[in-house]
Order: sequence, then structure tokens, then C-alpha cells
Amino acid sequence: MWNTSELLIAFLISCGTALLVTPLIIKLSFKFNIVDKPDNNRKMHKGAKPSMGGLGIFIGAAAGFWYLQPVSPEMNAIILGAFIMLITGIIDDIFEIRAAYKLCGQIAAAVVVVSSGLIIDKVTLPFTGTVFLNEYVGIALTIFWILAASNAINLIDGLDGLAAGVSIIALISILIMGVTDFRFIVVALCVILIGSSLGFLFFNFHPSKIFMGDTGALFLGYSIAVVSMLGLFKNVAFFSFIIPIIVIAIPVFDTLLAIIRRTINHQGIAKPDNKHIHYQLMKRGYSHRASVLIIYGFSVFFGIMAVIFNSATLLSSLAVFACILIGFQLFSEIAGITIHNRQPILRGIRQLTKLRKPNRMK
Repeated sequence: MWNTSELLIAFLISCGTALLVTPLIIKLSFKFNIVDKPDNNRKMHKGAKPSMGGLGIFIGAAAGFWYLQPVSPEMNAIILGAFIMLITGIIDDIFEIRAAYKLCGQIAAAVVVVSSGLIIDKVTLPFTGTVFLNEYVGIALTIFWILAASNAINLIDGLDGLAAGVSIIALISILIMGVTDFRFIVVALCVILIGSSLGFLFFNFHPSKIFMGDTGALFLGYSIAVVSMLGLFKNVAFFSFIIPIIVIAIPVFDTLLAIIRRTINHQGIAKPDNKHIHYQLMKRGYSHRASVLIIYGFSVFFGIMAVIFNSATLLSSLAVFACILIGFQLFSEIAGITIHNRQPILRGIRQLTKLRKPNRMK
């Protein structure tokens, strides 16, 4: 397996390659008019922005991959699935294809992964222990997980640096769990993906010079889904099935809210709107950068919870789960998406702050 120096070199190769190729992608995007134009009320940017920055993430990851050359029985299928997901994103960024066609590309990538034998074949539950899934149930769950993760990252890609930063935080969480569980293939893939995403984030953080587009969002979502299947779904922790969801809790939460909201409003699930969590934060008065940093902060919190969850006993798992629910409630209150705008936690914090505030001399 690889030593620390080799992993560091792979990280630097991935990051450096993304730093080098992204400016070139910016120039090519302008030359061939592959840009995102602010033509509706949903988009926050002014002026045309290159929208295929995810290609830089992919090339950076490919360079790091070439150096480490990680091997596993499913690797050829994983690579082919990544190419399919990347091409699907590129086509959408150029031609803005219908959601149904884009979904077909995502399903094709997922089916390729499943065909290699990489499927979610068991879950660990409290009291019950490890439950082995029927083959067809495992295949369906695997395809659903890849689609869910890919679309969750895609949906949260609405502000500069948001999807890239959240993905990096998720991958760091998976990296830590991969190290503690001695899953070297997970560690290697996380290292190169973190490196390439960081290199791209240099150009994508507010004010951005380029967007990752569906090219990057679908690729990163797919990558997170795959590395989690290689590592997190294979552990023996209580509630093991829920750990990958906690890792990308904010994108999953936002996706669920979008599905519920659009269903209630009799809209197509794939129809875009400006009601996502990041837009709600900005409507509450937070700046573009502050909104992104708030989501970063909660993503770090949920990432830490996932790491603790990964090695927790049943009793401590329940305690962590309670903390996660409190975290969701607090985040919802800050974003202003609670029922009737109720804010019990924020109200309690304000009251405690007033009690501890020293009386001023008259």
C-alpha cells in the first residue's frame, strides 16, 4: 500500500493539475461560448461565467489517479461509470438537455458500477445486527444511492464554492473513516479527489471565475457515492446504513425539501427554483460568502458526527443521533425553514446570552 509521502505527492499532483488546467478551461469555455448566463431570477451571478469547471476537477483527479494507480476488482467499472457521468454533465452544460436524458446517463453510470459486483449488500441495524439484502434489493439500493448522491451535490451547486467545499468536507470525513478502518483504496481515492477539488475551489470561491457545472457536480456526487460504498457501507458500526447519508447531510436535506416543496406545489421534481437552502440564507440577510460559510460549518459538524458514529457503540450512537437532530433543527432555524418560523434553539441561545450579559453601569 501507499505510504504518507506517496499520498501527499498524489494530493499535490491532483491539486496542482487542477490549478494549472482550470485557467485553460476558462479560456476555452469563453471561446466556445460554454457559459452560464444570468437569464432568470434564480441565478445569483452577474455576467456570463464559464460553466464546465468540473472538467478541471476530473483532470486533476485523473492525474493523481495515474500516479497512485489504485487497484480493486471493481476499478475498471468505477472508471467507466465516472466517464459516463462526466460526459453526461458535459453534454448538459453545453446543450442543457432534458432532465430525463440526464437521468438516463446517471442510471447508465450506476448500472456499470453495479455490473462489477459493487453493490450495497448489507446494512447494520441496532438490536438486529447485520442484515444481508436480497440481490435485487441491493442492486436497486445501490443505483438509488448513486443517483441520490449525484443529484444532491448537483442541487446544492447554487453559490460560488458551495458544492466544491461541501464535497471536500464530505470526502475528508470519509478519508478519516477510511484511515481508521484501514480501507486503503478509499483513502487513495479521497486524497486525489480532495486535491483536485481544492485546486478548482481556488477559482470557484466567491467571487468565482468559473462554475463546476453539471460536469463537476455529477462527477463529485458519483465519486462520493462510490467511495462510500467501498468503505462506509462495509463497516460493522450500528446504523452503518445511515453514516454515508450523514456525510452529505446538508445536500440530502436540501434535496428532500426540494422534492417535498415541488410535490406540494404540483411542480416537476426536476424543475429548478430559488427556494433551496442557500437561497433562503441569502433571503434572511446573509451575504453570499456568509451563506456558504454557514453551510460549510454545518457540513463540518455533520462530518464530525459521521466520524464519531462510525465507531460508536449503540448507546453512544443514540446520543450522536440526538445531536444530529439538534443540528438539523438549528440549521433549519438559521435558514428560516421551520414550520411557522419557530426557533426554540435560537430563542434559548438569545435568552442565555442576555442572562450572561453583564449589567452596564448607569
